[in-house]
Amino acid sequence: MTPRIPAFLSSIALACGLAIAVSAAQAAPDAALLAAAEKAQPALVDNLKEMVLVESGSLNSDGLMKMADITEARLKALGFKTQRIKTASGAPAEIVVGTLKGTGKRKVMMQAHMDTVYPDGILKTQGWRVDTPGNRIYGPGIADDKGGIALILASLKILGDAGWKDFDTLTVVFNTDEEVGSGASGELIATTAEQQDYVLSFEPTLAKAFTKAKGEPVLLGAAGTAQATLDVKGRASHAGAAPELGRNALYELSHQILQTRDVAKDIPGVALNWTVATATGPINQITEKAQALGDIRITQPGAEKKLEAALQAKIAGSKLIPDTETTVKVQTNRPAFLAGEKGLAVAKKAQDIYKEIDREMTFVPMTGGGTDAGFAGRSGKPAVVESFGIAGFGYHAKDEYIEIDSIVPRIYLTTRLLQELGKQ
Repeated sequence: MTPRIPAFLSSIALACGLAIAVSAAQAAPDAALLAAAEKAQPALVDNLKEMVLVESGSLNSDGLMKMADITEARLKALGFKTQRIKTASGAPAEIVVGTLKGTGKRKVMMQAHMDTVYPDGILKTQGWRVDTPGNRIYGPGIADDKGGIALILASLKILGDAGWKDFDTLTVVFNTDEEVGSGASGELIATTAEQQDYVLSFEPTLAKAFTKAKGEPVLLGAAGTAQATLDVKGRASHAGAAPELGRNALYELSHQILQTRDVAKDIPGVALNWTVATATGPINQITEKAQALGDIRITQPGAEKKLEAALQAKIAGSKLIPDTETTVKVQTNRPAFLAGEKGLAVAKKAQDIYKEIDREMTFVPMTGGGTDAGFAGRSGKPAVVESFGIAGFGYHAKDEYIEIDSIVPRIYLTTRLLQELGKQ
């Protein structure tokens, strides 16, 4: 996941003000479950350390295969039937899917991703480091999203040891390419989620230092992602001897970037930022071809189509360099995630559960970062909620960390919530 921090913090501030009220009566915690969560913490940390010490960037096939070995073995030990699905695009790797049959009525899916954003060799400079007085454990990918994987496995072990079977099917999906758009796994996530009643996604939740609350939030919305591609075709000529015979595609590209930069501001639910520009040809030649790529964030379904139409109209209406051709296209990568009423109902249950252990939970309405919850909620069938992972910060940056004191509460939350969902 790739949150845009200013917008994220702004959303949290809003959520703190808009947090939905729960009943005044606070239920007592499940003492046995809380004790089991406390007992599970050391094993969770050990499992997390094992995974963090595997470099598994989105293009690191060897590391991703090691992660698949680790997670599949642990799912099998929990009684799950496992399947490893080879990726059809991106780095050669295998998605791990586990299923377990129960005796109840509800189908529940839990998802997290095995890949990180970090380059090979990162452990030489950013290794595993425990800072107990500082309430932090550091490591590349520790929060985003290996903490989510460790939390799923620890919670399922507690429930399995307790003999919990109040579900029709539990499905666990650990994918390999979330950080690069889930091109190889998004369709699998979407079609698997269509068969579920509930989907819990385990991206990290935000550290308390940034929420200013006695607890951690869950996410009710995340932007979808798309890419705008602007192509300009001009005419090459000698830059010194006959520049007037050329048609400079680079000049035209610059013109089009500038005149389209604010188009999205008039379209609700979408944002565009041109982020990459390239041109072909040698330095002594008038540029024949140039291209720009734009990052698009979508918070309302269908807004990207309106943006594409507006971009095409703007380009058709103004040209700087005669005899050049400009085209633009928009390609959607990851759908927006909107929890809706069904997801909000699950979030309220989570909020009630957190109150049992005297923790606050706020709701983040929307963040600019994409998430696989968008694929999971694409059909609109299951209730989907995001960010059930361990609290942390520094994602995609130096010194990524988790907060140690969030581990037990998140285990308790996950196990209790699964129990409650099974009763529905």
